[in-house]
Amino acid sequence: MTAQSEAYDLLAAGLRQKGLDVEAIKTALKSQRVETPSWAYSDGGTRFKVFPCPGAARNTRERLADAAFVHKLTGVCPSVALHIPWDAVDDWAELKRYADSLGIQIGAINPNLFQDEAYRLGSLCHPDAAVREQAVAHCLECVDIARACGSTLLSMWLADGTNYAGQDSFSERRHRLQDALRRIYAAMPAGIRMLIEYKFFEPAFYHTDIPDWGTALLLASKLGPQAQVLVDTGHHAQGTNIEQIVAALLDEGKLGGFHFNARKYADDDLIVGTTNPFELFLVYNELAAAPEAAREVAYMIDQSHNIEPKIEAMVQSVVNLQSAYAKALLVDRRALRERQAAGDVLGGHRALTDAFETDVRPLLAQVRIEMGLPADPLAALKESGYAEKMAAERRTS
Repeated sequence: MTAQSEAYDLLAAGLRQKGLDVEAIKTALKSQRVETPSWAYSDGGTRFKVFPCPGAARNTRERLADAAFVHKLTGVCPSVALHIPWDAVDDWAELKRYADSLGIQIGAINPNLFQDEAYRLGSLCHPDAAVREQAVAHCLECVDIARACGSTLLSMWLADGTNYAGQDSFSERRHRLQDALRRIYAAMPAGIRMLIEYKFFEPAFYHTDIPDWGTALLLASKLGPQAQVLVDTGHHAQGTNIEQIVAALLDEGKLGGFHFNARKYADDDLIVGTTNPFELFLVYNELAAAPEAAREVAYMIDQSHNIEPKIEAMVQSVVNLQSAYAKALLVDRRALRERQAAGDVLGGHRALTDAFETDVRPLLAQVRIEMGLPADPLAALKESGYAEKMAAERRTS
């Protein structure tokens, strides 16, 4: 018996003593899905500096190849999100075939509504109708791309906002946004969902047009059942109770998806689970407590790796999400409900912390082995030499 299998057997025995169904937990972990973003495989940084990384993907095909390798290591990342026009190609059908050949799928399509010179004062909220038409046309193009690639998600984030009081009218901008979103929504075929993302500040500093989950929920509710809210874990004010937002949106049937990352202060796009792993666990706790409501939720990573090796950072992100989910599945729901009903304040808290403090690495290793995957994806990445091989193949003069 190996040390790994011995550790798993000991953990499994303890879980069964608590009345937990270990096989059901493993089945849930094997079904976990995480979408990785194409842009995280290329060089990215901050407004201060972009540090080049040896072997970073230089085009869409290379980004898909890297995403496929992450899926090969982890087994839970079968799709990759695209950003348009960063990932634009001449032949979308050919790109879909290439993705299929790699064993992955095209995931969410993300319109770029923040980099064009015309968007200085906004995109869908811009005071100039011609600029709004340009932004709408781009989003309609992205709907067509989603259809061509077999994607089921249109992920909408706007950088729109103002820097000074009096710069523009709050209400007029809101009406412009609603009108634009209605046109885009009307063009979406059945089977595609629009996920509306929010962010309370940056790059605008006086106000942003979709600053919080309530605003996003109002917009989605006005549009219809194919519109939902996207929660980016880095897009909140300090101290915001993200897990409460998740619970509310689940209850309303309007939680469409996540962009997972981590931050210390502003929207830092750090590796998810690195700054506040307990918060990440609590988010997954709400999802695990309502599995039916969470069935259609899209779990996506949105990170920009500035100084980290791209592939290693992505694998670490996925491992952290697996760990958070595994711990959430270990919560003794019956005991938690009993302690809550009895008003046992600390007993209820301990029901969560007992699960959070459990070392789930033996459980995840066993799950991966049963899936025919490396027990330790990070170690397997190091042993594969993939990063070194890509650095050599993609070396530019």
